[in-house]
Amino acid sequence: MLVLWRVFEHCNLGCHFCGYSKHLLRPRAVADVPTVLKFGSILGEYAKQSQRRLTVSWLGGEPLLWPELPGIAFTFRNTFGLRLSVTTNGLPLENRDVRRSLIENYDQVTVSADGIGSTHDDCRGLPGLFERVRGVVVDLRSEADAANCPLKIGVNTILMRGNVAGFESLCREVAGWGVSELTFNQLGGNDRPEFYPSNRLLPEQADAFAEALPDVRTRMSKLGLTIHGGERYLERIGATSRGECLSIQDCRPGQSFLFIDENGRIAPCSFTAAEYGIPLEEITGPEDLARLPEQFARLRLRRAQACNDCHSTQHFQKFALPMVSGLNSER
Repeated sequence: MLVLWRVFEHCNLGCHFCGYSKHLLRPRAVADVPTVLKFGSILGEYAKQSQRRLTVSWLGGEPLLWPELPGIAFTFRNTFGLRLSVTTNGLPLENRDVRRSLIENYDQVTVSADGIGSTHDDCRGLPGLFERVRGVVVDLRSEADAANCPLKIGVNTILMRGNVAGFESLCREVAGWGVSELTFNQLGGNDRPEFYPSNRLLPEQADAFAEALPDVRTRMSKLGLTIHGGERYLERIGATSRGECLSIQDCRPGQSFLFIDENGRIAPCSFTAAEYGIPLEEITGPEDLARLPEQFARLRLRRAQACNDCHSTQHFQKFALPMVSGLNSER
């Protein structure tokens, strides 16, 4: 089970496509620490009782800026027995203490990179950012190896009109950093509708990307880089580029994936927290957690508008591990 948890809405970058850009004047919520720890304990009990591997993945904003996170991560790992991952813009990794916490407590770190050099810098609004990220990722890989720590380092990239042609070059570059996994999203339009129309993928770009990807996967696998994303995920990207709706009749809500927002609501995905979200205070033990799929199924009878055109990347196999040259690339 994967639990994505958005805990901290502040950020230190001004990315043009992101609703958490530091330049936007908006309220910034932060998760409540006692609530996080209480629910973490329940997740740990649930994982033990169900004998399921459970990973909590922190999101932001920039979650590694949250001063409370290192202590929470230590407790989640060492007291609750949970696996941990985090998605970061990379800048907090310049802090040696942050890197040490990741090496000691985390299973995976995913760093954002949207292109090489100025391509990334321009997207994220900070000159020199790409070189800084390159340096800290290389440092993190070296320090993890020295500590004999099997920390996975991944990269996530956002595909846009101006960077999609450089996808393979970016893959080749990050493979040289010691990155072992790469995931991708297409640019979405909810966060920054003023940026989206002129930067979204064109249909011909989405089609060309899908056609080229199998060969890119094969070449990158020889460099030790696994590129995630299944066929349905490529179909979702192509449909979005053409303005077509795709719905999922039964997403099996809550069975293998959960989303928790910074206000303490747990939901089947980030798009349905308003309609299907349940306050964490109502989950008092592992038995309540086990009943969530049944609760979500009942709530889903009042179908949310977002379900008529589902954009939940998890349900469209963003993290699938496809076949590469006839061999499964899963490690």
